[in-house]
Amino acid sequence: MKNDMEIPRSQIYDLCVIGGGIQGAGVAQAAALSGLSVALVEKTDWAAGTSSKSSKLIHGGLRYLQTLQIGLVYESLRERRILLDIAEDIVKPNWFYLPVYKGNRFKAWQVRIGLILYRLLAGRNNLAGFKQLPREQWHKLEGLNTCDLDSVFIYQDAQTDDKILTQRVVASAKKYGATLLCPAKFLTAEENDNGYLVSLTIGDEISSLQCRTLVNAGGPWVNQIAESIEPKPPTIAIDLVKGTHLEFTQQLSEKCFYIEAKEDHRAIFVLPFKGGTLLGTTEQLFEGNPDGVAPSEEETSYLLEVIHSHFPHFNHQPSESWAGLRVLPASGNNPFKRSREVQFAETNNYLAIYGGKLTGYRATAKNALKKILKSMLLEANQAEAAEQIDASKKKDFYRMGDTSKVKI
Repeated sequence: MKNDMEIPRSQIYDLCVIGGGIQGAGVAQAAALSGLSVALVEKTDWAAGTSSKSSKLIHGGLRYLQTLQIGLVYESLRERRILLDIAEDIVKPNWFYLPVYKGNRFKAWQVRIGLILYRLLAGRNNLAGFKQLPREQWHKLEGLNTCDLDSVFIYQDAQTDDKILTQRVVASAKKYGATLLCPAKFLTAEENDNGYLVSLTIGDEISSLQCRTLVNAGGPWVNQIAESIEPKPPTIAIDLVKGTHLEFTQQLSEKCFYIEAKEDHRAIFVLPFKGGTLLGTTEQLFEGNPDGVAPSEEETSYLLEVIHSHFPHFNHQPSESWAGLRVLPASGNNPFKRSREVQFAETNNYLAIYGGKLTGYRATAKNALKKILKSMLLEANQAEAAEQIDASKKKDFYRMGDTSKVKI
């Protein structure tokens, strides 16, 4: 993808978005489609961080029903439907097999209730069905361990390639006018009368741009970025939670399996991926520089134990492993019990995005853009400086580009 590495010296961008993961890309796309001038800044490569290290799922989050995050599941299921429509070549539905053993945390009747609720939240024509696999067909489950197996449910969700999806959204933002700056390292931002003066390193040179609003979509680096902004903006206390995945060249199945780890009852996915198998994920608190995140031997052993206990014949070793970081609210609770809802920290000319899921990137972008446009309009009115914003952009304060109609 060609980058626009020349910054127009006289231009004041409406928006400068720091971070080229799926959340930053989504905000840049939505803003550009709404007629705002946007600069999207990424220090290494599009989707280089967490956005290329997810479980590659476009899903409602069945397991989040356990913690009663009903709104999140409802929103994600709606977003899943849209992504199946606008990115049908890289977002594909698949069947997920959910085995329930006698020692599992939830009994078969509880899982059934969860799947019924999942179906109701999905609505019609949205991969809403599920069924229970008859016992006489258990032999078709790719060698799944049937000792103490009580029931097997089948439902539908979707898979994607997260890196390609992010790159497509970035390309769409560029198509609608966004300036792409990558690789470009954010250095500092200083607030002034026109918004923020942002300093960047592009190649061996230090450059700068002026923007009305600064969007911090740094993912695990979000609070590091905030430290380099003057005056320091509000922040949210967070924990970084590491999720490790293992890749195998051997394919266990063309189906997906949603299994429960016996050790701690975590949900683990066994997924077909690039002709092989993807296994994940873990949830382990991480401290330190996000640049140094990597799988641990403990996590690798944990995941191998999970797959070997459920599929004893699958005794292969991973060909590759990698880890990403989730941004979750700081808490002493188990990571799984914490909210996955997106949080925002904001001032008049600044917005930081905390958290967010791959499936819901469009919804996050829409909510972010509402806040940005409201702030821009209020600022223009309060300062009686509407001339700073041309008539066509003022119209755009009352509408937002509908990215659900944009093929990516």
